[in-house]
Amino acid sequence: MTSIVEGRILSPNHLIMATLSGGADRHEISADGGHRYDGPDLPSTISFLPAGCERRLRLHNVEWRWAAIALDPAKLSATVRASIEALGPLSGSEDSFVWNMLAEFERLDALEGGLDATYCDTMTLALLLYLARRYAGARVKDPSIRLPAWRLRRVTEFIDAHLGAPIRVAELADLAQLSEGHFHRAFRETTGRTPLEFVNARRLAMAKQLLARTELSVAQIALRAGFLSPAHFARIFRSMTGQSPSQYRRSFHL
Repeated sequence: MTSIVEGRILSPNHLIMATLSGGADRHEISADGGHRYDGPDLPSTISFLPAGCERRLRLHNVEWRWAAIALDPAKLSATVRASIEALGPLSGSEDSFVWNMLAEFERLDALEGGLDATYCDTMTLALLLYLARRYAGARVKDPSIRLPAWRLRRVTEFIDAHLGAPIRVAELADLAQLSEGHFHRAFRETTGRTPLEFVNARRLAMAKQLLARTELSVAQIALRAGFLSPAHFARIFRSMTGQSPSQYRRSFHL
């Protein structure tokens, strides 16, 4: 417990912040553009601070755990930039959706020893569009499109060639010559799966072959197939097959 905490935040990135637990009796905030907040800081309280916007704060009787996502504006797709441009500083809102997403990031990081890049891209895109719709009233343009065969082939060939490495949705969108948001929607409508689901399915198929045909350990197979860790591999494998990797392997050695 600290009686008074004072400071300022000024970042070149967009910041999404949430109080995971604890809080403060009083949180005084002022930000560029005239934004003000004076009230309690409670679990699930969230804030948004646009890039280049300074926020000054003073907290009374604070004891908390908080998390933040920092987003480089230069790396956001045109669709996302357009969606959040009307969203100014936000403070003191209780939002269980954002809180649960950040808490899930923390849980997976502790459980699996890191965060899968494709998963983070997908969830962060959803989070940004949610914030724009919820707090700025932005009407997000997301036309219904499908990927032509040549674009889909280019993307799937890249995925298959890079299963052992992190695969970013932004890379796939660049290959398809689409913005990240449009690519995500078009890919799902074309394949019936999100990019994350498709990548996990391809990695799972590769892992199944290795389990059935090699003597590599489960940990070695997890890393070769591009999973973040053996724990991450086991969780995805069980969720998609109903079996653990070891159980699946034993079915080939009866």
